[in-house]
Amino acid sequence: MTPRHAVPDRLVGLTSWHADWSGLRVVILGLGATGFSVADTLTELGADVLVVAESASDEYTRLVSVIGATLFTGDLRHPPTEVIEHDPELIVASPGFSPHHPMIEWATAQMIPLWGDIELAWRVRDKVGTPAEWMLVTGTNGKTTTVQLTASIIAAAGHRVAPCGNIGVPVLDAVRDPQGFDVFVVELSSHQLHYLASTNAAVSPHSAVCLNIANDHLEWHGTFDAYRDAKARVYENTRVACVYNKADAATRTMVENAEVVEGARAIGFDLGIPGPSDLGVVDGILCDRAFLDDRRSSALEIITLDELHAQGLAAPHVVANILAASALARAYGVPPETIKQALRGFSLDPHRIQLVLDHDGIRWINDSKATNPHAADASLTAFESVVWVLGGLLKGVDIGPLIARHASRLRGAVIIGTEQQAVTSALQRHAPDIPVIEVDPAETETVMTRAVHAALGMAEPGDVVLLAPAAASLDQFTGYDQRGTYFAQAVNEIQGGGADDQSEEPHRTES
Repeated sequence: MTPRHAVPDRLVGLTSWHADWSGLRVVILGLGATGFSVADTLTELGADVLVVAESASDEYTRLVSVIGATLFTGDLRHPPTEVIEHDPELIVASPGFSPHHPMIEWATAQMIPLWGDIELAWRVRDKVGTPAEWMLVTGTNGKTTTVQLTASIIAAAGHRVAPCGNIGVPVLDAVRDPQGFDVFVVELSSHQLHYLASTNAAVSPHSAVCLNIANDHLEWHGTFDAYRDAKARVYENTRVACVYNKADAATRTMVENAEVVEGARAIGFDLGIPGPSDLGVVDGILCDRAFLDDRRSSALEIITLDELHAQGLAAPHVVANILAASALARAYGVPPETIKQALRGFSLDPHRIQLVLDHDGIRWINDSKATNPHAADASLTAFESVVWVLGGLLKGVDIGPLIARHASRLRGAVIIGTEQQAVTSALQRHAPDIPVIEVDPAETETVMTRAVHAALGMAEPGDVVLLAPAAASLDQFTGYDQRGTYFAQAVNEIQGGGADDQSEEPHRTES
């Protein structure tokens, strides 16, 4: 067996696609899209790869054999004999493996180096020539929209750009794309950030943003402090711009505490009047006071709120995401006129404050992507009178403060999901006067039909029926996308419209 103390010495030199990875013994934990991208990359590099997972799809099982890796599926409560005999020099964990998973605890006790896919992608980013610049985006909410906005704006400026990471395209797939890119806009979950190691190959992005921070994924990280500290890693080694949310003091503290490259600037954004190094809103105009010479006495116009409203992009949290994306784009040198052009052609993804139907004075809104209280808070804030469809997997978070904050705008509540008692109790404490209907979680296929019928019985003209669950979806659905699709289908069927089938939308990690 190779002595453990010798292992890190080899890894130190593996900072390029063109380094010698041959024969490196690697165990990969997990076989979803991320795990397979890691296996495919490392086998192409010549590593000796063992993939382990509790289960695997038929497609990935077949592909692992095709690429020349070995697969073990089964019980991972203890290290399988196959893993021990492989004697790994490196373990690469997929984002689903929490720090408390038995395999992670074993790897730590054995002092085996532990990476995530982002660490590997950074090390091999030179595969097709000059590496792309990286822009990192994280936050409790708004990540995907901000990544899409940023990528759209940079593309409008004529650059080759790839939105990747937790948005659905593994970064390693973007790295290995033969066409090459100028910029990667990388969505990072707290899980991926947790595994970013502090090594000589530490990621050093062009720019980075943490959009916001609130209680989420406590069951994975263990504590809020651990969750916050994972998010804060996004700013480490940033070279040009650390973009933070002025309305969320924790993000500013993250920037102040980050070890950045000398010369990196702190750029704030919020919906208020911007300071000399900020982006904000003045008299209904989104403005840049950060990236111009005379920033103390003037500002550059980006776009007006009226223009955004006409496109359905004027909800406060969406405007905040637009300002964050504009800050990243401006840091890369994109002019304001190009940002305006890109925004005029941008539309939100399905399942993000999506208008399903406006019928008989009642608007039906699908915000299934609101998988935690912070996201639901932003959605509820946008409407005055709401019949709220909520519930699912709460992920250890107390929903009570959210209900208390919005009790005055609730016409009624329809509870879905399997953790209904916690939601019902919170509603009784904080909104005791509103009608509440609990939908039996049995028979997932009809849950949304029953929920929509219940909401219709409560709603009055002028109301919004809002699916903003404040919880994850995996107790009853394959993802927030399926949950939103079922809701939209039920609304259209019951109200006589035609549902759009969005069941083919790729599932994304709810983190």
